[in-house]
Parts: sequence; C-alpha cells; structure tokens
Amino acid sequence: MTSTLAILGAAGAIGRALTARALADGWSVVALDLAASLAAHPPPDKAASVALDLRDAASVGAAFAGLGPLGGFVNLAGFMSPHQPLADTALDTFDEVITGNLRGAFIAAQAALPRLREGGGAMVNVVSGLGGNPRPGFGPYAAAKAGMISLTKTLALEAAPDVRVNAVGPSALNTAFLRGGAGRQETNPAPIDLDAMARATPLGRIAVPADVVGPIMFLLGPDASFMTGQVLWVNGGGYMP
Repeated sequence: MTSTLAILGAAGAIGRALTARALADGWSVVALDLAASLAAHPPPDKAASVALDLRDAASVGAAFAGLGPLGGFVNLAGFMSPHQPLADTALDTFDEVITGNLRGAFIAAQAALPRLREGGGAMVNVVSGLGGNPRPGFGPYAAAKAGMISLTKTLALEAAPDVRVNAVGPSALNTAFLRGGAGRQETNPAPIDLDAMARATPLGRIAVPADVVGPIMFLLGPDASFMTGQVLWVNGGGYMP
C-alpha cells in the first residue's frame, strides 16, 4: 500500500526537490502551500496539491481534514525578516516572523498528528542552524526556530510511541528563502556573504536542496525507526553542537 506524504511548503526549493524524491521513492505526495506559491511552482502531475494559509488555523484544519491517513508529514514552511539587530526590529516584524514560523508550526502539527496516528507516520520539522547557533541580525527567525526545536522535542515525547517527531537543521542555502521566502516579495538582499560562508565551511561549499532532502527521507523511513526528538544538523561541519 502506498503511503501518503504531506509536504508543507512544497513550492519552495527544498519542497520541490523533496516532492520529486518522494515520488521517485514511491510515496503518494500532497503538496501544501499558499495558493499563490502553488500557482507559481505547481507540483508534478503525480502529486496532489492543497492550498492553505498558516496564519489561518481554520484554513490549516480544513486542508488536513481532507487528507486521510498520513505516512509522513514534513514542515518546510517559514520565512526570514530583514537582516537587522533586535534593538532595531519593529514589534510588528517580530510578531510576523514568530507567527509565520513558530505559531504556524504549532497549528500544522496539531492538524497533522491525528492523520499521522491513523497512518502510523512520522513528522519532520525543518528548523535552522540559527535555532541552535544564533548569529547577529537574525534574531526573530532564530528565536522562532529555537522554539520549533523545543516544539519538536515536546511533540516527540507526547506523541510517542505512535508518531515519531524529528527535525532537520540546515545551514543557509542560496535560494529565494534568503531573500524573504518563497511566496513573499523577494526584495531583501541575501543577508550573508555566501562565498565567505563556503570558504569557512569544512566541506567547502554552500548546501543545496538535495543535501536536506536526504536526511528528511531518512527520518521518515524505517532506518530511523528508533529515533524521535532528534535534530539532524546539515551544515557541512560549520556547526557542531
């Protein structure tokens, strides 16, 4: 029987790569994202698509209500704020980033858990190295991702033994995400020097979407059947907690 994988944030660069890999591996995929993002980056014909808005709990609940049992759920949704010190960050900006990332992850997890229990599935949240290793200028986003790490660990304890909940924490990828996030206005310049970051990374390059897809698929699969509440850091050796 084919298992269904729901991918939240499927229209982004990692989401598109993950969709292609999951389909190739025999999963039935449901792509979840903003309607505008799905229109801009429609999933392959073999994948279903469902529009939702993480800011609207009713929208998320309705989207998951129609999915049926899930063998897996991956939350890739998120976005950054402009690069600036916390002292200069407007409250509205902080609230927007926390709402879109941390509150959204909470709403999505609540909606996904019943479907995962029905399908015997696993959840993977995609966080960030900034959640464990904050850097100047990324305060709201780092705080949101640190909260998502704690959320992942609490969910892992509370959903066990029925559902495994883990996270993947990638370093920066040179995608639209660095300029604000897929589905948003990509007007912000990349907040880091990617060439300098590559030189400072032990493996000598910047991550690409495929680097993140592999660990996600591992955590969804049987080889990770005794793992829950963990974070896999994917950063080329740039951060070693």
